[in-house]
Amino acid sequence: MSEFTPQPICRRVVFLNPHFYVKTGRTRDDVDSTRPRHQPTPVLYVTTSATPEVKMATAYERFNLHTTPEKFYVEACDDGATDVLVIDRVSTEMTLAGKKDIPPSGVTRPICGIMGSIRLVAGTYLIVITRKKKMGDLCGHTVWKAVDFDVVSYKKTLLHLTENQVQDNKTFLSMINGVLSTDGFYFCTDYDLSHTQQRLANTSPDFQEMSLLERADQRFVWNGNLLRDIIAQPEVNSAIAFTPFHTLIVMKPCRINAKIFEWILISRRSCFRAGVRYYVRGIDSEGHAANFVETEQIVQYQSAKASFVQTRGSMPFFWSQRPNLKYKPKPLISSSTNHMDGFKRHFESQILIYGKQVILNLVNQKGSEKPLEQAFAKMVDGMDNGMIRYIAFDFHKECSKMRWHRLQILVDAVSENQDEYGYFWDNSDGNILLQQTGTFRSNCMDCLDRTNVIQSLLARRSLQGQLQRMGVLHVGQKIEEQADFEKIYKNAWADNANACAKQYAGTGALKTDFTRTGKRTQWGLVMDGWNSMIRYYKNNFSDGFRQDAIDLFLGNYVVEELEGQTPLRAKKDWKFFTLPVIMLVAFAMCIICLIMAGDTWTETAAYATFWGMASTLMAAIIVFNGKEFVDAPKLVQKEKMD
Repeated sequence: MSEFTPQPICRRVVFLNPHFYVKTGRTRDDVDSTRPRHQPTPVLYVTTSATPEVKMATAYERFNLHTTPEKFYVEACDDGATDVLVIDRVSTEMTLAGKKDIPPSGVTRPICGIMGSIRLVAGTYLIVITRKKKMGDLCGHTVWKAVDFDVVSYKKTLLHLTENQVQDNKTFLSMINGVLSTDGFYFCTDYDLSHTQQRLANTSPDFQEMSLLERADQRFVWNGNLLRDIIAQPEVNSAIAFTPFHTLIVMKPCRINAKIFEWILISRRSCFRAGVRYYVRGIDSEGHAANFVETEQIVQYQSAKASFVQTRGSMPFFWSQRPNLKYKPKPLISSSTNHMDGFKRHFESQILIYGKQVILNLVNQKGSEKPLEQAFAKMVDGMDNGMIRYIAFDFHKECSKMRWHRLQILVDAVSENQDEYGYFWDNSDGNILLQQTGTFRSNCMDCLDRTNVIQSLLARRSLQGQLQRMGVLHVGQKIEEQADFEKIYKNAWADNANACAKQYAGTGALKTDFTRTGKRTQWGLVMDGWNSMIRYYKNNFSDGFRQDAIDLFLGNYVVEELEGQTPLRAKKDWKFFTLPVIMLVAFAMCIICLIMAGDTWTETAAYATFWGMASTLMAAIIVFNGKEFVDAPKLVQKEKMD
């Protein structure tokens, strides 16, 4: 993989413009209700046995940004391109012009793409990509990863702001940079990465000729809010728009039996009901599930290709698990909400997009997770849809005491469904030989660690059949026996687990030692403990900020320019400051009493016991009022759960 930092010499230019949808309102339900239903861009299906060769709409690959005190000039640098996007830094108006309109006095810098613009307290900011890395080629099209970004102010000074406004603006900028620094923005200028291979193959020529903006699957477009100003002008976006998505792409050339093939793993994270671990669970009223990720495994050998698609997402009913300083907060199921409406919307959408569904629920079937499993099973029974099969598999119980071989029980249990659903396949002649008719929808509590392990096993089983059909594997050979490829495969799935986990939980995934090596190790357990501690800290003391950052980035919260009083300045209760200070002072006094012993052992023990009990009492009061001490989101009021 090669990194690319743009040079002043121009060739091609790229504007990153995903499908835009307006989101307004202050509560999460209000925000989500303004979004489109949980469906991709409408697909025009055609009945054909071959995939026609079509020329997709393309976007520029590079451009120069010329800056003057009054305007930004975004110059398309493709061979023969003459387009220049002019952005007025005062009125924010955008127009198309020619290269002759670029003033020679401007400061010029090469950039790789435009993520869009966003309005903060100080005014509007332009977000640009300054460095990209080549990940590989998919069907002959180069796939890039955005590596570095810059946030450029339209305003030339902050003198028009009060001191409080300057601080709020700085905080909002930190939020935007926080989202941009989260690894995993990918894009392609001449190919649609938002759709699976099967969806692309089953579209009409008219759909193929749409711009990347128009045809994109809105679920996976993360900068739609940022591009609202560009998208509002058809003469601009039709030529320069395309859609990045967020999570992971792994592209590896592989060799088995002296035959070289391309193995690709793509995970697309939904921007609907996006957020962090404990603040976004379940579904919203439109049926959008938290932490929904579509994962596609693609194999290309010669001119043939095959793909296998799976999904993951939070249990699709109304439940919450707010952090409260306890290591594992108790999940709560709403008692005042009609779960079935949102539940049906979710699965009707899933069936429409993917076909039949096998639900693999991997949560514990005892303790605090048991009511969630029972509620999920009850709603599947209540829906009474023959397209859905529900399987509950207590991952932790079955695999306790390092019995990881027992995962094969679940793989065997769904083998008939996997054989029935198949995978997508087209051959070197472009003929569609097979189509995937259903998917496995896996979940655990977070849809991270346990889920990724199961998905990797199902994907391997599908890959075994694909490589045999392509003639890469000989009869009787198994993937597990191909040491070099097996290492690539396991590491890629472990990287997939880490990418999903870092974006949702704030740390790398757990159980990746099993994914990477095929067995559980003592070092893996140590690393899981370390990551669990980091998760605990972030979930309680920094995830509110991360949730606010995502809400701001996606447009769930809109900043008004020169906003006088922002939610960032909400005052904390007196307990937030007083009780921790008392606890720390009492604990310090206890240590001092032990170090500086009194005249008698009894006196020392009495003082140490007193201060120790005082610090313990304060700690107990803090934990009892835990929700008041965690870092909660401030920008968007979260829905209340009974």
